[in-house]
Amino acid sequence: MPTDVELLERAARARVQLIDALAVNVVGQREVIDLMLLTLLSRGHALLVGVPGLAKTLLVSSLASALDLGFGRVQFTPDLLPADITGTDALHDEVDNEGRTRRSIRFLPGPIFHNLILADEINRTPPKTQAALLQAMQERNVTVGNKTHALPSPFQVFATRNPIEQEGTYPLPEAQLDRFLLEIEVGYPSEADEREVARRTTSARTATVPRVLGVDALHELQGLVPRIPVTDEAVALAVALTRRTRPEEGDPFIRDHVRFGAGPRGSQSLVLAAKAVAALHGAPVADVDHVRAHAIHVLRHRLVLSHRAEAEGMKTTDVLNRLLKAV
Repeated sequence: MPTDVELLERAARARVQLIDALAVNVVGQREVIDLMLLTLLSRGHALLVGVPGLAKTLLVSSLASALDLGFGRVQFTPDLLPADITGTDALHDEVDNEGRTRRSIRFLPGPIFHNLILADEINRTPPKTQAALLQAMQERNVTVGNKTHALPSPFQVFATRNPIEQEGTYPLPEAQLDRFLLEIEVGYPSEADEREVARRTTSARTATVPRVLGVDALHELQGLVPRIPVTDEAVALAVALTRRTRPEEGDPFIRDHVRFGAGPRGSQSLVLAAKAVAALHGAPVADVDHVRAHAIHVLRHRLVLSHRAEAEGMKTTDVLNRLLKAV
């Protein structure tokens, strides 16, 4: 059984190896990959936001290949039903040795029964179907009929979302947004990266993502993250940042520009993400710098801006940048 010190060294090595492995298929997007690895080690879920065609699907499928994990993809559409995600009970006919037919009800698992789930264009389907993921994301199981079925371990959701201003999209319920550890913005590649994308994707070359870690090794690294100590100052900063996003706390700027702030899950996620950042960089303790490193990614999808903020063209990132300077 490896010690925590050995696991810490292994986590830092795995980060470099996974970035190199994904580079076989994915050009650039280093920050996005880093944030996905943070999500992975935290046993969390992530929301990838960006216009179509930025390799979001390829990123998730390549990560699953590098970790030898089961990969499931759900294409969200306006006519998708909850049972299309979770699965359903169905009648099953079975003939015994005497030729008699016996009927029984069997559960047919849906595409959600994999380790890494890509919920592609999650905001293309109405909230009722989006909510089918809530129990799975929170409890790692699904209930169909009167039976509860456990999901495989690890189980993590990487959802993609098109910008809300595009036609045919629906807003995500706040309760579901709060289940995502991070919101990751996927931007356009640089000019050099886009040239490489054009070159690779139009050639006959095929690339196979090398396997870096197995399920057992991943479980060990995921188990390490909660054991990483965190300083009192880091916890205090995480709580202070989360509380300051709430209009009830009395900050005039927040009261004017935010309708609803982050709940306690925001503080928990900040501390957990800080521990995962520390692990990925081989640091034995999570401190305030690790909290600040990804505070925007952890909190921005948990805020609901006021009409005044929207009229002024402000985004949640603008509000959080101001808070980070003040706290």
